Amino acid sequence: MKEHAVKRKLARGELVAGAFLVEFSSLGIPRMLAAAEAEFVVFDQEHTGWSIETLKPLISGSHAAGIVPIVRVPATAPHLIAVALDAGALGVLVPTVESREQAEGFVAAAKYPPQGRRGFGPLYADEFDADVTATMQRINREQLLLAMVETAAGVEHVDEIAAVDGIDVLWIGHGDLTSSLGVPGQYDNPLYLEAVERIVTAGKRSGKPVGMLATSADDGRRLAERGFRCIGFGDRPLYERALHEAHAAARAGAGKHQEEKQ
Repeated sequence: MKEHAVKRKLARGELVAGAFLVEFSSLGIPRMLAAAEAEFVVFDQEHTGWSIETLKPLISGSHAAGIVPIVRVPATAPHLIAVALDAGALGVLVPTVESREQAEGFVAAAKYPPQGRRGFGPLYADEFDADVTATMQRINREQLLLAMVETAAGVEHVDEIAAVDGIDVLWIGHGDLTSSLGVPGQYDNPLYLEAVERIVTAGKRSGKPVGMLATSADDGRRLAERGFRCIGFGDRPLYERALHEAHAAARAGAGKHQEEKQ
């Protein structure tokens, strides 16, 4: 595992921006992201059904393109976390973290002993340091662990979650959070806004950056202005918006052409 550029930037208090993919699994995606100056990509297993066989070439392509690959696993189960890391992910995003115990279990599943319980699987020769112990220590040090806070219970215990050693980023799952609070899809509801502010505050107290999905360029700018330092742009909303704007421009051009002909 090479030095983790995204983790270093976050440690310096800087912003990192990348992609959050639920639709596109083309092998050309990492190269497109690199051309767009993305720094990381989250491959979502929770809502896509993507298998680890689907993700392995995407993870490899991300490495080749200089993009940090992160996998959102479907649950906190240790075997799902370990498989994503064994496939080459440099980070794992775990959904629905609601307690200190869950956060500690996440860290234990991701870290090699003595910090955790992850089994030592086969590595390529270029992944080894001078010895196995040094390799395990470096991998533990360089991986990025992101805990999703997306329920009322998670918000209630967010300070405890943020305090867990090994948790690097608090990630807000905005859609599920509104549902858990009883206000599904109401992103201007005071209950939701208060919960978001509580998570952001917990991040500041613990020195942990807070991340979130952005659905547009304006949305990403607003998040950055609020102090979010890990922003992933969703593939579906950006592509839909870009197509809508392109189609509208083409139709406007066609309308102008018709007026000029008359």
